This record gives sequence, structure tokens and C-alpha cells, in this order.
Amino acid sequence: MIGLESRRIAPIVCASILTVAGLYLARSVLAPFAVAMFAIAVVWPVQKRLETTLPQLAALAITLLATTAALGWLLALTVWAIGQVGRWLALNAAHMHDLYVNVTQWLETHGIYVVGLFVDRFDVLWLARPFQEIASTAYGLVGFTILVLIFMMLGLLEVGVFKKKLETLQRGDLGRRILAAGAVIATKFRRYAVIRAVASALTGLMVGTLCWLLGVDLAMAWGVLAFVLNFIPFIGPFFATILPALFAVAQFQSWEAAAAILAGASVIQFLIGSYLEPRLSGTALSISPLLVVFSVFFVALLWGIPGAFMGVPLTIALLTVFEQSPETSWISELLSGAGKAPEQQP
Repeated sequence: MIGLESRRIAPIVCASILTVAGLYLARSVLAPFAVAMFAIAVVWPVQKRLETTLPQLAALAITLLATTAALGWLLALTVWAIGQVGRWLALNAAHMHDLYVNVTQWLETHGIYVVGLFVDRFDVLWLARPFQEIASTAYGLVGFTILVLIFMMLGLLEVGVFKKKLETLQRGDLGRRILAAGAVIATKFRRYAVIRAVASALTGLMVGTLCWLLGVDLAMAWGVLAFVLNFIPFIGPFFATILPALFAVAQFQSWEAAAAILAGASVIQFLIGSYLEPRLSGTALSISPLLVVFSVFFVALLWGIPGAFMGVPLTIALLTVFEQSPETSWISELLSGAGKAPEQQP
């Protein structure tokens, strides 16, 4: 009996490993394709509305221009905010060197010795380099964005045709079930996008205001970074909380200032992430917190920053597909958030 079970499990394990390997090796195509599908689901109502009064190509052009403007605005904001921080570090190189010396002396008084060579050769670029790498990553996303827009253009042209093909598919009710699942997924994607945009805007506004009230330099830049980073669950809010706290240490040379920023930003993240977002999303987007964390980090490991953003939407899509079949609906119910009732079939 054990040997029989092993023979059944082995193919599943092998298939899972091959699937993960394929997702990783094809990340340069699959990642932008997944983001494009998400974007198509979000903007399709706009495209459909425009097609009622304009030719399809004109409606497509307007939709793509609006999407490009939104993505370009986000990238420009990110690069601007990082540039502000990097410029501040460069202008305050002497101040940063003094802070470095004070820290090493404090460590030595507690029995932790730092080689003097590092103190003598301290370079502010050590601190600016992480921000430079983030800026380079943002610039690198330009090519990724272009590929996403190409997939979006082709996909938006095919939505109507693909829908008609599914409606006339001669395989029982398979076409109807695919359309029903796609409609539910698209609705959830749109709700998720709106919720993340609202939560990110509030987070950015509150973090920027907090930094301004506490006298932290570049308050607007920190607010912008909090706004952009909050689009990536868990990972983004973590960095949006830690980075201004570390900056406060550099500016004030005071752990108290860092603690105030850290505490205030943590409260903001908790209120928005644990109180506001669940009430905006209701039960429709309820997912086990453990599954959310796993999906974000796992897909980020495969696809990088785009994967961190797409982890939750892909999980939403997968659970929705499970909901559509009585044989697999138990999986969706098991992995949903606490108190989520099974949804009715459309």
C-alpha cells in the first residue's frame, strides 16, 4: 500500500518541480504576460465603454495611452523620490561620516571593535548604493513595461473574439464555466486594484505627514516611496517603514527619532493593512494571511519585483478557479480567510 501511494505521489511531485522550473526559466515572458492579463481585467470596462462610441482601434489607443501614463507616472515618482534621498546623502557626506564614527565608537565601548581602516575610508556611496540600485531597477522596468503594453494591446483586441469562441465551444458547458470564472476573476482583480490604490494613497499621505510633523527631511519623498512600495504586499510596507526610520537616525543621530518614525509608520501600516483593507475588500478577496505571505515571497523568488506584485492576484485567480468546481471548492474554502463563506456559482 505504501509503495502504491508513493507511485501516485511521485508524478505529482515531479510535475510540480517541473512547473516551478518552467515558471522560473520563462519568467522574462510569463511575468509581463501575467501583469498584462491583470491590467486587461482592470481596464477592460473602460475599453468596452469607449468602443460603444469610438472605433475599436481608437478606443484601444486611448486605453493604452492612459495605462502608459499611469505606469510612467509611477516610475517617474519612484525615481524622483529615490533621487532626492541619494542627493541628500551626497550633500551630507561629512555628517554621515561623523555618524559612522560615533556608531563605531559606541560599538567599541560595548566590546565590538571595528577595524579603523573602514572608518578612515568611509564612503557615503556605501549608503547611497542601495538607493542607486533601486533606481536602476526602476529604470530597468521600462523594458518590462513596454512588453506588458504589447501584450495588453494584443489581448484587448482579442477579448471579444475569444469570448465568442468560448460561447460557441462544443464541449458541454466548458466554455460557459470558463467565461463565468473569467468574469469573477476580472471583477476581483478590479476590486483588488482599487483597494490597493486607495490604501497606497492613504499610506503615502499619512507617512509623508508623519515625517513632516516630526521634522524629517524629504517628507514628500518618503510619502511618495510609501505610496509606491505599498502596492507590493508585505515587502513594500516593510521597507516603507524601515527606510525613513534609518534616515531619521542619519539626520538626527538619535535613536529616539528613529523609534518615533518606526512606531508611527507601523501604526499607519497596521491601521490600513489590518483594519481598512479588510473592510473595503469584504469576503470576496478574503485569503489566508499565511497564503498571502507565501504567494508574495514565492512568486517574487520566481519573477522578482513583478512577481511580488502579482503574487496575490495570481492566488485570487487560482482560488476562484477552484471555487467553480464542486470537486475543488473545498480547497478555496480551506485557504480563504477566516469567516469567509463559500461564494455562489455565477
